[in-house]
Amino acid sequence: MKPVARALAEAARQLTANSDTARLDAELLMAEALHIDRDQLLLSPPERDVPKRFWSMVNRRSKGEPVAYITGRRAFWNIDLHVGPGVLVPRPDSEVLIASAIEHFEGAAPARILDLGTGPGTLLLAALDVWPEASGIGIDVSRRALSYASANARRLGFEARVKLKLGNWADGLSEGFDLILCNPPYIAEGAELGRGVKEYEPDEALFAGRSGLDAYRALAPQLPQLVNAGGLAAVEIGHEQASSVPELLSRDGLKSRIANDFANRPRAVLLTWN
Repeated sequence: MKPVARALAEAARQLTANSDTARLDAELLMAEALHIDRDQLLLSPPERDVPKRFWSMVNRRSKGEPVAYITGRRAFWNIDLHVGPGVLVPRPDSEVLIASAIEHFEGAAPARILDLGTGPGTLLLAALDVWPEASGIGIDVSRRALSYASANARRLGFEARVKLKLGNWADGLSEGFDLILCNPPYIAEGAELGRGVKEYEPDEALFAGRSGLDAYRALAPQLPQLVNAGGLAAVEIGHEQASSVPELLSRDGLKSRIANDFANRPRAVLLTWN
């Protein structure tokens, strides 16, 4: 067996006890160590010695550190984002918000987009990539998250179309938006999480009070004032919140429906005008 293939097999074996995606993790770490992308690693693996730093990265992953923090990046929708400690790691589940927005606008384009709790710019920048003529605002309570969002916007060439603000949800905003995206914290305090999540990712991006509903209670009175006629607000939820969150957010004329993620679990509340 060639050195790279042998190292991948051994790394996957080591990571199996602590990761449900051990082989994928090993491949992503190897690609980073070799300075190539994963497709190249799989289709045309180099015949060379394995870099020593690969094993140090495997050791970090075995302790629960997210792969995205180790490599410094994460793919989301059609873009790559730089991420690191202090920001929420983008999850594939959140892509349902972008998919739902594309379906809602049916080939049209929102002109103004708002991302509440933007983190490293995940949803806002993905949406701006889909709609090249749109512009938007990203708001977050974390200065560190906004620094990542700013760097990502600049690297993707979206800087002129993005405004980033430090703030608490939509406090102080009076403008209307065609598309509002939001992935708020929705985990109840004390809930069990996967290995490495609570230990590494920021509490303020994960937890929302004893019931996990605090962020939705803050958003509920704000959203009706911000959604333009014909627009959409797409708000991520935990898969067990499909009954509680729509009841909170369906107010002042907004109606709601649930969108499922790619695993067919409830993952977003979609709000439009009656």
